[in-house]
Amino acid sequence: MFHRIPTLLLLLCLLTSLNGYAQDMPDMWNKGAANNKLHPGLKWFGEAKFGLFIHWGLYSQLGGRWKDSSYYGSGEWIMNRAKAPAAEYAKVAQTFNPTGFSAEEWTETARESGIKYMVITAKHHEGFSMFDSKVTDFDIVDASPYKKDPMKALAAACRDKGIQFGFYYSQFLDWHEPNGGGNNWDFKNKDKDYQQYYRTKSIPQLKELLTNYGPLGLVWFDMPGGLTADQTKQMIDSLRLLQPGCLFSSRVGHDLGDYRDFGDSEVPPVPISGAWESIYTHNDSWGYIRHDLNFKSPTEIIRLLGNVASKGGNLMLNVGPDGNGKWPVYSVEYLKATGKWLKIYGESIYGTTWGLIPAQPWGVTTSKPGQLFLHVWQMPANRQLRIPGLTAKVKTVKILGTDKALVWKQLPEETIIQLPVTLPDTRSTVLQVVYSGQQTDLSQLRTQTVSSEYPQAEIPAVWAVFNGAAQSKLFTYSHYFGDWKHDNCITGMTTPDDAIVFPLEIQDAGDYKVILDYACEPGSASQQGLVTVGGQQLPFLTLVTGSYDSHKPMNFIQHAVGILHIDKAGKHNLTVKPVSGNKSELCWLRKIILQPVK
Repeated sequence: MFHRIPTLLLLLCLLTSLNGYAQDMPDMWNKGAANNKLHPGLKWFGEAKFGLFIHWGLYSQLGGRWKDSSYYGSGEWIMNRAKAPAAEYAKVAQTFNPTGFSAEEWTETARESGIKYMVITAKHHEGFSMFDSKVTDFDIVDASPYKKDPMKALAAACRDKGIQFGFYYSQFLDWHEPNGGGNNWDFKNKDKDYQQYYRTKSIPQLKELLTNYGPLGLVWFDMPGGLTADQTKQMIDSLRLLQPGCLFSSRVGHDLGDYRDFGDSEVPPVPISGAWESIYTHNDSWGYIRHDLNFKSPTEIIRLLGNVASKGGNLMLNVGPDGNGKWPVYSVEYLKATGKWLKIYGESIYGTTWGLIPAQPWGVTTSKPGQLFLHVWQMPANRQLRIPGLTAKVKTVKILGTDKALVWKQLPEETIIQLPVTLPDTRSTVLQVVYSGQQTDLSQLRTQTVSSEYPQAEIPAVWAVFNGAAQSKLFTYSHYFGDWKHDNCITGMTTPDDAIVFPLEIQDAGDYKVILDYACEPGSASQQGLVTVGGQQLPFLTLVTGSYDSHKPMNFIQHAVGILHIDKAGKHNLTVKPVSGNKSELCWLRKIILQPVK
């Protein structure tokens, strides 16, 4: 579907230990393609572009603390990480009384933030139900002093504000139940009857959610396991009878979802077709942690939203309310700031698809029929915005939110737009280009632009042309527990035949510093490589960064290897290769960086 990205991960073996579930969480994401049937709900989903994820449960009451220990990373996994006994953990419900919860306040904040759909945890892995369930007493109505069903109010408030509403449901992992997946510190795996768990809790609760809360936009499944493909299909078919219009996410398992969810905090490196979604959390945890203050700024959210939309997908951003039902102050403030940006530039996000022009040093593009939206994140020094490949007949160019037309010039192979001295929004100013005729879709074009009008050009590894055994591989690793990161790197460069070539369009002659951004294990260090452009050669020795462990940070170095002189602007090929047959891979190259020498 896109350039040599590795095969999508398989489901984890059903009888893996709980430590395996935690450590190999990415293996359970089920990122496989959704089914081929076009669900009618995909129309609203494809137009929405911006969703809100909410993780709320007993872990919110704990706020990242269990007894005398503080935990960082995924706060909703605190029961697992502390190996808290199920009976003892269940007592947290006795103090869970979120009297500060207001469905009106939550949905109004979402509306002001430009959110088009909301998904909230009905039951996470801890097993506590955040709704009035007749299947179990371990729910917010029966087990907590709150004694009310917040999901009723939230579903109604979303409908009133035109926000699609959906539930997250962890269908397999349930650390409270003896037969649920995951808890092997209280309940031995060999004694578990997963079928019994599905029959008596998981499926009955899913039916409650699809029956008692009005029309749902979607059900967001998570961590599939315990069912064969046929059994999963039977479950889905029985649920669809209740709400045929409800979408099911790909994490239902066995490639049976209606749309694809990528891994936590993952955006595909290039545009792809079909309905899909990227999920990110606002700070480092999905559930509330009182000591986690690493929130994404409005600039980061706006550019992340633009990046995801430029590749054809939706962004669902997570907020973790506290045990009293209040959102973090920064989440409220920064989401509302994003909403103000969307009031001006929302036309460039909602209802768009991927940009027809590949990412440029200035930013990314999104598109609608007859329109391109240029998301300008960086102003060129000469204020001339060059759009290579924009050859359809341009009719008008303006900054969204204004009526002032911009001056442009069309050449046979590009269009150049003259920008004003300052842009209205340094975070992201969007230009609307209206054109007639046919614009070629160049989104998969490997040729990348380099210009001296910007501080540097960063060329991701996936745009290389691979030779020999060289290939692109997705590396997944974490910082804090569950704080997943993803990078596509070039692997397999062992001999000179495994060369990789970056096709470049260098717009300005001059000198450029070449920087290689890579990771290098100890066994690959001190091997000689070569960067070439034309007749120029830059030899280098690889530098060690450390061993790869998916459960730890992955270290990259930005290794400056020399200066290239470009006599003439135009097309050039930059090659990276080992000098001779090496004992192991040269390195894992993430990107190349070219900096104009000033």
